[in-house]
Amino acid sequence: MQTLAHFTAPAIADLTDTALTARLQHLIDHKTKPLGALGQLENLALRIGQILGTASPRLEQPQMVVFAGDHGLAARGVSAYPSDVTWQMVENFLAGGAAVSVLARQHGLALIVVDCGVARDIAPREAAPGQPRLLLRKVAPGTQDASSDPAMSAEQCAQALENGRALVRELPGNALLLGEMGIGNTSVASLLLARLCGISLDDCIGAGTGLDAAGIARKRAVLAQALQANAHAVEPLAALAALGGFEVATMTGAVLQAAAERRVIVVDGFITSAAVLVAARLQPAVLQRCIFAHSSGEPGHALMLAQLQARPLLDLRLRLGEGSGAALAWPLLQSACAILHEMASFEAAGVSERPGA
Repeated sequence: MQTLAHFTAPAIADLTDTALTARLQHLIDHKTKPLGALGQLENLALRIGQILGTASPRLEQPQMVVFAGDHGLAARGVSAYPSDVTWQMVENFLAGGAAVSVLARQHGLALIVVDCGVARDIAPREAAPGQPRLLLRKVAPGTQDASSDPAMSAEQCAQALENGRALVRELPGNALLLGEMGIGNTSVASLLLARLCGISLDDCIGAGTGLDAAGIARKRAVLAQALQANAHAVEPLAALAALGGFEVATMTGAVLQAAAERRVIVVDGFITSAAVLVAARLQPAVLQRCIFAHSSGEPGHALMLAQLQARPLLDLRLRLGEGSGAALAWPLLQSACAILHEMASFEAAGVSERPGA
C-alpha cells in the first residue's frame, strides 16, 4: 500500500468469484441464441455481473462526473487553445451546451462538474432538478509548470486524491462515468504514460486539441523538459504529483473510492485512462471494476489501453474528452443488463437447443 503525505490508497479486493462467474456464463450461454452470438455484449454482461456481485445486475443512478483543472504547462504552448477555454467550457457544461451535456441528457445520466483546480473562480450555483451540478473542490488555481518544477506539492496531490474519494462517497448509484476538462491535460496523460510505463515520449504524444506539426514538436520538447525536471518522480504517486494535474489526481482518488465501493467505472479516453493507470499501479484490482468506453484518436491512448490490457467497446476516433465516449458507450451497458434480465432461455421459450449443448 503506497502513501503520499497524508494519503493512503484504500484496499481494493480481488473480485474473482468462480461460482458467480459460472452462474453468469450459464445464463448467457442458455439464452435463445447460438453460443457467443452476441459477441462483446456477452463479455460486457459478464463483467457487469462480476463487478456488482450478482447474476441479476441492475445499473442504478449513473453519475457522469467531469473533473476540471488547469495546467501550468499550458503557458508553454502545448495546446492549440488558451487556458481560458477550461473555465469557459465548464460554464458551457453547466449551461447544457457541451457534447457531454447533450449526451448526458439523452441517456439519463446525472451530470456533475467538479472544479478541481480551474485557474478562474467559478460561481457556485443551485442546480435545478435534472440540471448539471457544480462541486467546488479547488486545490489551487492551476498547477505549476511541470517543465521546471513539480506540478503539485505532495500535500496538494494528497488533498486532490482525498477530494476525489470524498465526492464519490457522497454520490448515489452504482456506476461512475469519468469525464475531464483541462487545457493541456493530454500532455499530463502523455507524461504519466511515458514515466509509469517506460514508453518513449515520442510515441505518447499526439495533436491533442489540434496542434499542427510545429506545435507537436514544441509540445514534445516541453514534455521532455518536464520528464527531465522531475526525473526523481518514478513511483506512481510521486509521478502523479510531479507531472499530473489536479483533475487527474482528483479523478484518481474517485476511481479508487468507486472501486472500493464496487461501482461500475466507465472510463472515457486518454486522460481518464491516465487516472485509472495511476490507480491501478496502486491497487491492481481496480481494473476489475473498469469498463473502457472507447479507443480515442490520440495515439498514446492505444498504448495506454494495451498497458491496462483493456478492450474498449467503441472505436469512433473520438478525441474530444469530456466523458463523451463514456456517455456514448452507456447504452451498451444497459443493453447488456437487459439481455440478462429479459432475454428468454431456450427452456423458457420452448426453443430447441443445439444438440450437445
